[in-house]
Amino acid sequence: MASAAEQLASNLNFSTFAKAEDLKKRLWFTLGALLVYRLGTYIPLPGLNPDAFAQAFRGQSGGILGLFNMFSGGAVERMAIFALGIMPYISASIIVQLMTSVVPALEQLKKEGEQGRKIINQYTRYGTVLLGTAQAYAIAVGLESGNGLVNDPGWFFRISTVISLLGGTMFLMWLGEQITSRGIGNGISLIIFAGIVAHLPTALAGTLELGRTGALSTPLILAIIIMVVAVIALIVFVERAQRRLLIQYPKRQVGNRMFQGDTSHLPLKLNTSGVIPAIFASSLLLLPATLAGFANTATLPGWATTIVGALGHGKPLYMVLYGAMIAFFAFFYTAIVFNPKDTADNLKKHGGFIPGIRPGERTAEYIDYVLTRITVIGAVYLIFVCILPEVLISQTGVPFYLGGTSLLIVVSVTLDTVAQIQGHLIAQQYEGLIKKSKLRGGKRGR
Repeated sequence: MASAAEQLASNLNFSTFAKAEDLKKRLWFTLGALLVYRLGTYIPLPGLNPDAFAQAFRGQSGGILGLFNMFSGGAVERMAIFALGIMPYISASIIVQLMTSVVPALEQLKKEGEQGRKIINQYTRYGTVLLGTAQAYAIAVGLESGNGLVNDPGWFFRISTVISLLGGTMFLMWLGEQITSRGIGNGISLIIFAGIVAHLPTALAGTLELGRTGALSTPLILAIIIMVVAVIALIVFVERAQRRLLIQYPKRQVGNRMFQGDTSHLPLKLNTSGVIPAIFASSLLLLPATLAGFANTATLPGWATTIVGALGHGKPLYMVLYGAMIAFFAFFYTAIVFNPKDTADNLKKHGGFIPGIRPGERTAEYIDYVLTRITVIGAVYLIFVCILPEVLISQTGVPFYLGGTSLLIVVSVTLDTVAQIQGHLIAQQYEGLIKKSKLRGGKRGR
């Protein structure tokens, strides 16, 4: 028999959406906030020569700048005030998460509930300011070292660049928090999502243009489209897949009545680490090529030139290291975000247990056993999704925005947003049913 939530979900229709005034306000707020973000990606830094920078960027777009440009919605190639994007905040969040597993004081804060999370979030903001300042200053110095990129180099340009880029990052962090609280879904994820989606039409048009000029054959373009659809279907399937561990609660007596023990499930996602391994691995691998591009190639030693050449897109060494780093970060980040011992302690505290497994340490070992094995499947899935588009990019020249990382982010955020919208609609319909039942009860009383 279907649960009440499933019955409500099956009854959702357009009339339910039309009556959900709060949901419509949240959607309009989200769209307005994302429009503000997109406008900010076109406001250039003061004192920059846009033509000279555009020419310099084209020579470096295949490195880490191309990856950052994707996450910033094209702000890097225009060197706009949002060029840093939200990446300093994401980096600071990951660093703080890592530190909560190492520093006992932060680990204790994490267990203190809402108040502890507020303090950790404040530390994350401080970390964002530090990382954003360092990155903005490095960008300012790098721009000054370029030939004709800056109209008037000096400390005034450096200070104005740091203020502009850091202010853009802090504004995006605030905007993401506003979307989360007053809009739909995770604001930070939606900002990255909007930046990637904004360039997908350009990437599709570029692919079709390659077909028109004969650089890509029509069968190959059709094969690419079929592959993208198949990869999207795979992402949807795996991101929704769970390994559900049966949890039982013992019988309990309240007064003279004996209540039957309840059962529930502990869901373990197949891909607990999300898209973080792909982002980390690609960032680290593209960093040497980007640094070499900014340096004078004539001054580089022979071994450095050989390594940089071997780490190019589609090269065997790049593919092997990319897959190995994705697997490493998949296990590493899963261990950071999910603690089997804490889960086992919480189950024991509430009287829950896994059938056939002793509560406490044995339960933690069993959860870790299951989690390790499903993470192997999740890591293989991430490697496949990220490596396959890399091969196509290197062999066919398909635009960078059709890469595995971008598809992972777009599909994952879309699934999360749809779930949020459905949750609001179910809550709206549930409130309507409660009001109707109260009205009927009042009429019967009369």
